[in-house]
Amino acid sequence: MKSFSEIDTNAKRASKSVGFSWGVSEEVGKNIRLLEMFGLPGIKNLNQYYKIIKEKKFKNLNLISKENYSKIPYCPIIAGTSFLDQANSLEKLFEIKIKNMSFPILFIPFVSRASETIGKRIFLNIDEKDFLLNFNQSIYSNYLSGDILETSNEIKIRFIENKNMFNENEWRELYKLSEDTFVEESEELKQASAGAGLTDND
Repeated sequence: MKSFSEIDTNAKRASKSVGFSWGVSEEVGKNIRLLEMFGLPGIKNLNQYYKIIKEKKFKNLNLISKENYSKIPYCPIIAGTSFLDQANSLEKLFEIKIKNMSFPILFIPFVSRASETIGKRIFLNIDEKDFLLNFNQSIYSNYLSGDILETSNEIKIRFIENKNMFNENEWRELYKLSEDTFVEESEELKQASAGAGLTDND
């Protein structure tokens, strides 16, 4: 089994070889490492994309808006880099749609990293495939296939507001239970701690 470090390095060098800058290539290396770590087919999709990247035409999505569409498929790497760079302003849009993106699996880790940057979970839908991105710590998905995904009709991205998954009453009940572990301060403990840490060296 290849180490995550090997995966990162190989993906980075291959990205530079097909024409991306070293800066973008480093981002791709980190991303493919993440995909493989989360059990998604990063190397497989990247390898196939790089086989055709010089033969086919792809459009760069540099400035992301609420709705994005192109007749020419978007490059997932440039779109992902843009999304990560613009994440703090994009979250104000609440929901974003991107139509016609090539190899959308390669876009996922950019969004996962953006989730950590803005401190919010992000829900990502690629056609019928759902992904919940949790602060770049985990990805929950109904996509269990290790297949190559060459294109997507529509990607929907929704920023999820932070809120507790429990109500105030549940919190109070659990807190009351936790009070049993509190140690009551006795007079003896108070006196022992009154001069704690002080030494007389005279």
